[in-house]
Amino acid sequence: MPNSNVNNSCMRGTWIIIVLALFSLLARSSSAHDTNAERIQPWPENPRYWQYKGQPVILLGGSKTDHIFLLDDLEPHLDEIQEVGANYVRCTMSQREGLDLKAHKLLPNGKFDLDQWNEEYWKRFSNMLKWTAERDIIVQIEVWDRFDYAARNWENSPWKPSNNVNYTSEQSGLAQSYPESAYYHSQPFFQTIPGMKQYQKQYDLIRRHQESFVEKMLSYSLPFGNVLYCMNNETASPAEWGRYWIEFINARASEKGVTVCTTDMFDDAYQGDKAKLTPFVFNDPEHYTFADISQVNSRNFDQVHWDQLLWNLEQVNKTYPRPCNHTKIYGSGYTTFGTGGPEDGIERFWRNILGGSASARFHRPDGGNGLNDFAKASIQAARLLEQRIKFWDITPHMELISDRAPNEAYLAAKPGERYAVYFTNGGSVKLDLSGAPGTYNITWISVSMGRVVETSEKGGDRLMDATIEGGGVVPLSAPYKGGWVAAIMKK
Repeated sequence: MPNSNVNNSCMRGTWIIIVLALFSLLARSSSAHDTNAERIQPWPENPRYWQYKGQPVILLGGSKTDHIFLLDDLEPHLDEIQEVGANYVRCTMSQREGLDLKAHKLLPNGKFDLDQWNEEYWKRFSNMLKWTAERDIIVQIEVWDRFDYAARNWENSPWKPSNNVNYTSEQSGLAQSYPESAYYHSQPFFQTIPGMKQYQKQYDLIRRHQESFVEKMLSYSLPFGNVLYCMNNETASPAEWGRYWIEFINARASEKGVTVCTTDMFDDAYQGDKAKLTPFVFNDPEHYTFADISQVNSRNFDQVHWDQLLWNLEQVNKTYPRPCNHTKIYGSGYTTFGTGGPEDGIERFWRNILGGSASARFHRPDGGNGLNDFAKASIQAARLLEQRIKFWDITPHMELISDRAPNEAYLAAKPGERYAVYFTNGGSVKLDLSGAPGTYNITWISVSMGRVVETSEKGGDRLMDATIEGGGVVPLSAPYKGGWVAAIMKK
């Protein structure tokens, strides 16, 4: 006859194990939930903006390079970024730097092994993730860049058949030379996904190594909640390419119990309603958790830039409101096609944040201001404005300003409560407060100096109003030439 005490003891033991397992599962689930709640994600109250660690945040940034993790002086540079109020960097997974800074291991015979890794490269990447997280700086990773795989950058690439021990041209379908610019899009490296028009079966060999690279990257980045994922830099590849990697990254994130935000950056955003690729983002929130419309900041100037910006923002947010990022704002040295000078970069920065963008980052030199003095002052000025007026509380209201010369001033407001007026280079406009009676305080912020200019009865020879009265149309003049922002708040 079975021993009932033994059986009861076994049953109790079994139930204890089950209960403990359930508690463990619930704990893990709760921990994953808590972790996800702290990660960068769209803000539920206004999904056009970001939330980080449970609080709404606008991302502002600039840096002296894009492959930021490969900098020798990264920590001091991150401190410099943080000191001016910036909280947003771009991290391209660069394949174009010196041989000792490639992702894959360089063998004694001078060739790379795509099955082995360069520990120095990944150590730097790991440190960057840790140091940015410590400073609450958001990192937008760009996984692929077509310019890394063409022209002179291809010559030293580990992926070039003659530069590695893993495959030949015949095996991979990759040529020894791609002398044309990446703009011509002749590189089969970006055709490795089954179903793509130019896909060939032999490209599977390349894709396996591509997947290994992305897996390696994710092994470091997925634990960090301060990371956004963009598949490409200004790509002209068919959307299937980026979507494959979005699905790949999301699948790996799901395995780890974390949620990540993904997108792709198409080159033709600057073309507005003539764009053929960027519209894929508009109605696909599943793949494109956020939008990166950085290329609207190239080849568009002044009022045209504002109009194209607002059109893109409207399309993204028409049905599925999401954050719109600008990880690149062009304008610096006059020498790069479509960028203009430093003043153009400053103007684009301010139009972006007043237009309703979730992030604005100056492109690295020579294409952008990077973190030069112009960039630092604008970031500081934007934070001073934010202390008084939250960007997510205002929207463009250009109908409320008149007597405006082309590109003279831009307005975002919550009518009747607060108004932010940006003057590109001094000037005077009329602000319609006819439907908003009451007394309003004015704070003038210098864009070129990044500080508040104290209001007094007379500033030099210029009268600077401390208050204005609503209930009518009010003249508003910038104190001097140069960039200015007026923060106007009801008393």
